[in-house]
Amino acid sequence: MQVFLVLQHSWDMIRAQEAYLKSPFFPVLFSFFVYLGFCLPYMILDMLSWKVDFLTKYKIQPKSQITWAMLRTCIVLTVYNHIVFIFPLTVLNWYWRPVSYPLEAPGILRLILDIIACLLLFDFQYFVWHLIHHKVPWLYKTFHKVHHKYTLTFALATEHSGAWETLSLGFFAAINPVLLNCHPLTEMLFFIVNIWLSVEDHCGYDFPWSPHRLVPFGLFGGAPHHDIHHLKFKSNYAPYFTHWDKLFGTFLEANIKTAILTHF
Repeated sequence: MQVFLVLQHSWDMIRAQEAYLKSPFFPVLFSFFVYLGFCLPYMILDMLSWKVDFLTKYKIQPKSQITWAMLRTCIVLTVYNHIVFIFPLTVLNWYWRPVSYPLEAPGILRLILDIIACLLLFDFQYFVWHLIHHKVPWLYKTFHKVHHKYTLTFALATEHSGAWETLSLGFFAAINPVLLNCHPLTEMLFFIVNIWLSVEDHCGYDFPWSPHRLVPFGLFGGAPHHDIHHLKFKSNYAPYFTHWDKLFGTFLEANIKTAILTHF
C-alpha cells in the first residue's frame, strides 16, 4: 500500500507538468537528454581511464582508447538524427495520437511486469532486425554498417547509426507500450530503462554491478556480450538477453581476450 502511495504521489507530480508533457517538443527532448545523461558518466570514465590505472581493469578492451574526434562524431550524428528525423516524426505522432493522462498510477506489479514485457518484445524485434541486417549484405552495407564504424564500444557509440536504424529501433520502442496497453508512466519508465540498457550495452566496461552479473543463469548478455558482436560481427545479435542467440546458434561466450586475439 505504501509503495502504491509513493507511486501515486510521483504520478501526481508528473501530471502537474501535463502542459509540458503534451508539448510536441517533449518526446525528442526527453529522449535526447535522458540519453546524454546516461552517457555522461561513462564519458567521464573514458577521460579518466587515460590517466587512472585503476579503471583500466574494468575496461573490456583496455588497450583501446577513445579520442575526442570519436566522441565529437557520435554527438554530431546523434544531434542530426534527432533534429532531422526523430523530431518531425514525434510531431506527427503528437498530432495524430494525443496522449491522455489518467488520474491513477498503475499498480507496482503491473508496472514492473509491463516494463519486462516491453523489454522482452523489443529484444525479440531487435534480434530479428539485427540478424536480417547482418545476413543480407545489401542491408548491412546500406543501413547498418555505419553503426559498426567502431569495433571498440563506448557509450556515445550507442546511437551512432543511420536514419533507417534509428527510426526502426525507435519505432519498436514506441509501439510496444501501445501494443501492450501500458500506462503512460510505465511507457516513460520503459523508455528510460531501454535507453539505459542500450547505453550500458555499449559502455565498454564490465563492473561488478553490471546488469549481466546481477541477472542469474546468464540470461542477460550486457556489455561484454555486445562488445563481442562489435569485434566479431557474426554473433550475439540480441541487444539484452541471450536466449534468442542461444536458440538460433548465434551465441558467442563473452571471452574478450580470445576475441581480441582472433580478431587481430
